[in-house]
Amino acid sequence: MTPQEMVEKALELSGADDCVVIADEGSTANLRFAGNTLTTNGVARSAQLTVISIVAGAVGVVSRSAVRADQLAEVVAAADAAARAAQPAEDARPLVRDVPASPHWGEPVVPTDIGVFERFAPALGETFAAAETGGRLLYGFAEHSRVTTFLGTSAGLRLRHDQPTGRFELNAKAAADSRRSAWTGVATRDFTDVDVIALDAELATRLEWSKNRIDLPAGRYETLLPPSAVADLLIYAYWSAGARDALDGRTVYARRGGGTRVGEKLAGLPITMRSDPSAAGVACEPFVVARSSGRDSSVFDNGLPLEPTDWVAEGTLSSLLQTRYSAELSGLEVTPGIDNLLVEGGRGASLGEMIASTERGLLLTCLWYIRVVDPQTLLVTGLTRDGVYLVENGEVVGEVNNFRFNESPIDLLGRVTEVGTAQQTLPREWSDYFTRAVMPPMRVPDFNMSTVSQAS
Repeated sequence: MTPQEMVEKALELSGADDCVVIADEGSTANLRFAGNTLTTNGVARSAQLTVISIVAGAVGVVSRSAVRADQLAEVVAAADAAARAAQPAEDARPLVRDVPASPHWGEPVVPTDIGVFERFAPALGETFAAAETGGRLLYGFAEHSRVTTFLGTSAGLRLRHDQPTGRFELNAKAAADSRRSAWTGVATRDFTDVDVIALDAELATRLEWSKNRIDLPAGRYETLLPPSAVADLLIYAYWSAGARDALDGRTVYARRGGGTRVGEKLAGLPITMRSDPSAAGVACEPFVVARSSGRDSSVFDNGLPLEPTDWVAEGTLSSLLQTRYSAELSGLEVTPGIDNLLVEGGRGASLGEMIASTERGLLLTCLWYIRVVDPQTLLVTGLTRDGVYLVENGEVVGEVNNFRFNESPIDLLGRVTEVGTAQQTLPREWSDYFTRAVMPPMRVPDFNMSTVSQAS
């Protein structure tokens, strides 16, 4: 039974007042390597079926993997029974209607396969040889997935989205001194745009920088954040921007005395943080897919069309993550979450140009182990990793020790003094969950390196 047939049959079997069925067909291909040698490669397939039954405003949700045709009635019956046993949901709303069906609804699913690496794999082999000659050991992986989502509802919606996602992470270590390491990563849709040779050359340069070791104490430093580090900080700020939590006074987006901070200035520079399901290179689902309800999502909103949304416009907070229900509470527009994030603003210098104009400061590679300390200020803590470098008079003069940092991404927006050219990037910390990001490098005059870290 095709996933489209599963959706139709589940809707037919349901005895609930309303029903939403989501079928996900996934496939993954990967290459993994260590010490300049390919270690494993493989492909995998997956299938997930979610049935959402609605009875008198109460919701029952059942999700199962690899559901066979003869198991479908049992899954639907379980969702119907759960709905009948539940209390009415506070976010209950009529299901979304009158959204045109996806024109490719009936086409077969096309999975990814190992052939996605046809051009990439030979270049990776060349890179292994160059690294061996240059005294570097390379570790990492390349992963490509393709998930096709079918959404059908008793209100007549028949929507489909095909999502390709790729990421490549490369770590280089000095063969003579494994303490010295450098990391880079990129996001891609199909691996045709990944220049692994150039990425290795960049890491070779950083390993050369790290030959000169400089120990620095904790403190506040002028710091250049590359796009990957900016992504890890601002993605967390985006995830934390739920309207309901702000209305309840729980987050940095809450206004003192009640309400939200929408309309307030957050950044002195004209920084814009936005999402757009059709953005080139980072396109994503153009409609809401909610497999469960939460404070920032509602199963009743399934199929709601997603529009380009500014979260911060020219430095001013303009939107928060909203369901139809929370929008009624807040009086703001309905702005559901979107699976990409783009940040831009400033004069548009490259990271190299920003380094050249630095009298003295730190250059980060990436951040990791980021955890929230105080939701009401969005203070987070984390560690630097795989290269922190000292810049003096426009040149990198050596590698410094790692630090633990304590910073609020929202507070940083107000202190940033320079924003560079935005580019597609891969967050280090959140790459398992969020890969579609376009970010600029940023200059912060007083980034808080709170303590020295022994992490390597």
